[in-house]
Amino acid sequence: MPIIAFDLYGTLLSTDSIAAKLASSLGDDVPAGSSTALAALWRRYQLEYTWRINNMGHYRPLNTITRASLHHAAAELGLTLSLPTNDNNNNNNDDVEEVMMAAYNALHVFPEVPAALEAIVTTQKKKGGLSDDSVVEAYLFSNGTRDMIAASVGNSPDLLGMFSGKRVVVSVDEMEVPVYKPDQRAYEYLVREVGREGRPEEVWLVSANPFDALGAVAAGLRSVWVDRAGKGWVDRLGDVVGELRPTLVVSGVDEAVGEIMRMTA
Repeated sequence: MPIIAFDLYGTLLSTDSIAAKLASSLGDDVPAGSSTALAALWRRYQLEYTWRINNMGHYRPLNTITRASLHHAAAELGLTLSLPTNDNNNNNNDDVEEVMMAAYNALHVFPEVPAALEAIVTTQKKKGGLSDDSVVEAYLFSNGTRDMIAASVGNSPDLLGMFSGKRVVVSVDEMEVPVYKPDQRAYEYLVREVGREGRPEEVWLVSANPFDALGAVAAGLRSVWVDRAGKGWVDRLGDVVGELRPTLVVSGVDEAVGEIMRMTA
């Protein structure tokens, strides 16, 4: 039975949708373009913090890192997060910081994601469910805590049907000694959790994050990198460590699912 593990943030869920929420919350109190800049810098520091904390050996959960990286990004841009939100839909008078933390748990799916997940469900129904060895089994594999993942899934009808059960969610936060992707131990944990210990090549990771797609291959898994920008694979770290590349490069999650199904049929 083929296993597909989907990365969540940046692959199924668009962190770009944060910028629109920031714009409505900050309103006219900040210079034009600040919301887009803050969203991009926030994501950059969130990832950077996970990599740094891996090397430091002092794990902290992603919700803590996400809040800290938001503060870092705002400080760098000279923005104040304690301002009351200007969002008319916010009835709780929360400040911008709290509104943005809540928004991170309600990100939008990318447009092609519903069709990709529906293709898996349709195939499962046609072949009589997961009892057929040729049917794809889908998981979420994320740096997020289970509470973060549950909130994100709960806020997305497109994800709720497939990923609402505990069994289909693999969070690095639940490792005995948690580490973030792309640490090799994270991928080894995924392989164990999906019942493929000793057979990592039977697990496919779908991710739009180059570090993640390459990390999976380095750990013996197969990976599909989602190249939505259409610029091709330009990451050169794989050349440094041994001519590593994602197994496939595609333009969307729907194409990733289709190619995996074709190759594993």
